[in-house]
Amino acid sequence: MLDKERMKKETQKKVTQVKMTREKITHEFEVAGRKLIFSTGDIAGFASGAVMARYGDLIVLATVVVKPLLNDPGYMPMTVDYVERLYAGGRIKGSQWVKREGRPSDEAILSGRLIDRSLRPLFPKDYRDEVQVVLTTLSVDAENDPAVLSAVAASAALALAGTPWKGPVGVVRVGAINGDFIINPLESELKFSDLDLVVTGHDESILMLEAGSREISEEKIIGAITAAQREIKVIQTGINEFVQKVGAKQLPTSSAKIKESAEIDKKYGDQIEEWAIGRATNRTSEQEAAAIKAAIKEDFHITDQQASFVFEEIVRKRLRDKLLKGIRPDGRKPEEIRQITVQTGILPRTHGSAIFTRGQTQALSVATLGAPSLEQKIESAEGEETKRYMHYYSMPPYATGETGRIGSPNRREIGHGALAERALMPVLPSEEKFPYAIHVVSEILSSNGSTSMASTCGSTLALMDAGVPISRPVAGIAMGLVIDKDNFVVLSDIAGIEDGSGDMDFKVAGTSEGITAIQLDVKTLELTVAILEQALEKAKVGRMHILAKITEHLAAPREKLSEYAPRIVMLHIPTELIGEVIGPGGRMIRKIMADSGAQIEVEDDGTVNISGVSDESVLKARSVIEGLTKKVQPGEVYEGEVKRIQPFGAFVEILPGKDGLVHISDLSDSFVNDPNEVVSIGQKVTVKVKEIDELGRINLTMRNGEGAKTDDRRDRGGPVRSDRNDSRGPRNFGRRPGGMSRAPHFPISRFMPERRGVRPFRSRRDER
Repeated sequence: MLDKERMKKETQKKVTQVKMTREKITHEFEVAGRKLIFSTGDIAGFASGAVMARYGDLIVLATVVVKPLLNDPGYMPMTVDYVERLYAGGRIKGSQWVKREGRPSDEAILSGRLIDRSLRPLFPKDYRDEVQVVLTTLSVDAENDPAVLSAVAASAALALAGTPWKGPVGVVRVGAINGDFIINPLESELKFSDLDLVVTGHDESILMLEAGSREISEEKIIGAITAAQREIKVIQTGINEFVQKVGAKQLPTSSAKIKESAEIDKKYGDQIEEWAIGRATNRTSEQEAAAIKAAIKEDFHITDQQASFVFEEIVRKRLRDKLLKGIRPDGRKPEEIRQITVQTGILPRTHGSAIFTRGQTQALSVATLGAPSLEQKIESAEGEETKRYMHYYSMPPYATGETGRIGSPNRREIGHGALAERALMPVLPSEEKFPYAIHVVSEILSSNGSTSMASTCGSTLALMDAGVPISRPVAGIAMGLVIDKDNFVVLSDIAGIEDGSGDMDFKVAGTSEGITAIQLDVKTLELTVAILEQALEKAKVGRMHILAKITEHLAAPREKLSEYAPRIVMLHIPTELIGEVIGPGGRMIRKIMADSGAQIEVEDDGTVNISGVSDESVLKARSVIEGLTKKVQPGEVYEGEVKRIQPFGAFVEILPGKDGLVHISDLSDSFVNDPNEVVSIGQKVTVKVKEIDELGRINLTMRNGEGAKTDDRRDRGGPVRSDRNDSRGPRNFGRRPGGMSRAPHFPISRFMPERRGVRPFRSRRDER
């Protein structure tokens, strides 16, 4: 028995060694003027397909595993996991306590969604094998985009895996600088680009779009897609040549086809169609659909999953036939927008709020303003960055009349929030103009199609209600498509059932000046640039209609912030004066915050952010800081306040935190015996700056006579007094820094100072 076990282990070991020591096969070609290198054979030997892809110093590993399922889940079970590794950029996680990477970041989830949306349309709808695609970043160069390279590598790995997949696909990023399109721009180039567009294509068709732009026109979007298609074909050719070198596998596959589907349609088709039409106008419920599925299951002796599959196929087929004839389930024309209602300012204690309702889709958006320090810090392999504007999307189960788990956001919620965030970014004011961290949450209250675009519209209204000075309102619309060879119809503002039965979900957001964001998902390989062009034209018409509804309710951002929003002011001071604001051991900045009630943040570049609950506290802190950092010049006149009076003069605060000395000889044009005869504590006086001495101390005068002068060399002090606590006064009389002495600067006729080596004159009469 032991011998058999040992032989079994030895055999497995040999198989493993053979599997892991296959010959390495590489293939390289140029994409956008840079080498793209694929390799396989010597890595991940147990995966159905594995490809190492290199572009510059960016390297990703793409693996595909295909596994038959025992039970039909009712959908095509593919998952795409995008794994970020900080070691790829030579970084260690910044957390003090946890160094292992945990849950994927939002950026990683968005990259995984982008890749999934690029690959899924090429699988048969009834394919039921489990497919897992894992993309791992191994090396990043902070110049090339890991998500785009991962999508290309995944396409190559799937082509090697032998699934019934109609790929490969090509994926590229397009930028636009000074009117020129750039394929796969470097990260340093994207900073100057008006467009950030990712395009996935297959031959002549478009499969996926993801874009953010600075209000560019529909014509430029079409131009960018056309430019991308040329490079997409190069990538497809390169992958096909690579697969020929390696030799693709052919795996057995499972499907969910039901032979009785025609009979089921004949018996239950009219009932299913009636349900679908009622669903579009909220006249039917999911419970009715469940009853029909249960009847199909019992009648035709099939599983729950098979009954659901057939039910959805019948809905899809029947609605598509009607849509191709221009008949929509809710009775609208193809380009007609559902009824829109708008409400703002509905939550009294929030900074900005709005409800946007379009048909049966309803979104509540809430805007919150905060200090710049509340911006989000993001850690990735490429480095650290910050986000000043954050948009989050939440769709609880009740939005679709269902029950379910409520917890951390799912991938769809993260994706929809990111789309709305991208749509609004181009219209936000600069940090210098509006120094706030901006946080927006969209709560989907009811869902029947295009909730991401409803959240975009609602968030525009919430920002304007909060008084955020956005340059222009943003609106979004979802476009649909039903196509059957040469016959097709483009639909505006699709409802949920039209999305499920159609071939395209094309979300377009923008202002009256141009497009700010795009997201496209398809279920067909027949979407051409010509059809997209028509969809963009209709989307523009719909967008203008929605913008009119928004501006009719709220034409511009409110002039004043909510009384509950913090007041924030940003200053810029010379870096050499940062110490003046902070003070020794932080005493000065703590004193300013205690006196004003405001919070102060000082950056290394001299940026000072002041935030408080009232205008008064912020302005008070600002006044003090400006006073501390203002450079006083001789000849300037100030309205100051007398703070202290000494026998030798008065100290007057001319700026917050900055005072000067009016010597007794400068208190008046006439002789003054005692400063208290002229000024009093708290008195407001007009003073003029006479000079700034070599120690940076300010000498002031209240004299009006132009001809009267005093000896400008006099010291700021007076006679030595034991009760003198001001280090700027007589205690330091006659002493320069470092112990150097100097002659007194006040008239001997008025005071008889004691000086080392100089005895006061006394007559013999005095001695007697």
